[in-house]
Amino acid sequence: MISWKETQLALVHIPLHLYSNFLQSILQLLLPNDSRSNGVPTHANGAAAMLPPKGWPYEHPFVNISITPVECSVVCSRTLASELFVPAVNALDPSMKNQVSITTEDFVVMQVDGEGLDAGQRVLELTSPLALAGISIFFITTYFSDYILVPLRCRAQVVHALEERGFQFEDQTSSYVNPGHHSRKHSSSTSSFDIAPGTPPPATVSELQTRTFATLKRCRIVPTVGSGLRLVQCAGRRDAYRANSIGQAGNRSSMTSVADDALHLGLVKCLISPPYPRFLSLTLTDTEPASLLLDHTLLPNFAPDILLGSKDEYLIPITLDLRELPMESPGIVCGVAGRLVGETTAQLEDAVEMSYLSTARAGTVMVSEHELNRALGALSGAANGVLSSPD
Repeated sequence: MISWKETQLALVHIPLHLYSNFLQSILQLLLPNDSRSNGVPTHANGAAAMLPPKGWPYEHPFVNISITPVECSVVCSRTLASELFVPAVNALDPSMKNQVSITTEDFVVMQVDGEGLDAGQRVLELTSPLALAGISIFFITTYFSDYILVPLRCRAQVVHALEERGFQFEDQTSSYVNPGHHSRKHSSSTSSFDIAPGTPPPATVSELQTRTFATLKRCRIVPTVGSGLRLVQCAGRRDAYRANSIGQAGNRSSMTSVADDALHLGLVKCLISPPYPRFLSLTLTDTEPASLLLDHTLLPNFAPDILLGSKDEYLIPITLDLRELPMESPGIVCGVAGRLVGETTAQLEDAVEMSYLSTARAGTVMVSEHELNRALGALSGAANGVLSSPD
């Protein structure tokens, strides 16, 4: 089932060398609304953000904060982008302002409940009809659900494209049901920015894949693997979320408050790690617990038993630096997913189990350690490029 979240979102791209200039904006984004509007004093080390957050982390319909080897990327409401990030941009030296981008176009987001195929197949199932229709999307899979961001102007077109491929909408303003009724396999947190390439759009996923890798080759974009970078997929505990939901009309239970405060404190510690965390992606919504994808070396920042998920099953990120492409770049996610899943090629005997984190100006494919060489071979063969492993 898919439901629309009633929020209009902006995407913010921040170069890593300017991260410290926006740290307070990011910490303020994690504060409860009351704290922001009341002008809570902010200390240089982010101490204000460590105040016990009332109602956190369920106050925002949708927020994603990601720090990757390429950029810091933030997805939040247009209102919060204007309140928190525009002033930080205006405070920059004029020579630096054009290095930061905030989308002028609003995005809306759909939540896909946790029913579907494994991560790679699920990305293809949800994105291919939209990519082939030429619709720009931003796709994020959290620990519990998938989220699809689309331009507000394309909302009706999204509904039509999915209906054409057999998705049944229970209510055009709220939800639809996938007629396949697949049972979801737990997978890593995924997020992906996906644009259908070319004019006219490709007729098949195979053509989409071909155009995608031709674009990457032409722009000399090759997959890179960071030295020693290993990620873990975690989430806040669902029992805490349920207790919070039940107590929304009154006071939250002390157990839920302690758990949420401990999670909040751990996140603040990660965000203020100098000069910035090597890898961290946080997704917050008003319907599910916080979802995290983070460098395993950040785990000691969190109290024991605060995070749900395996702490010793590592994912290796393979990064595509898309800063040389327009933000609305063609078919990266669907094309790469098709290659790895084997949907459009016979060169892989079995689909590589993978997931995505795609931010404003980068795409990250995540695979298990034992799948890394096979994934690299598939991607480098398709792109006919040379993989690098930066230190």
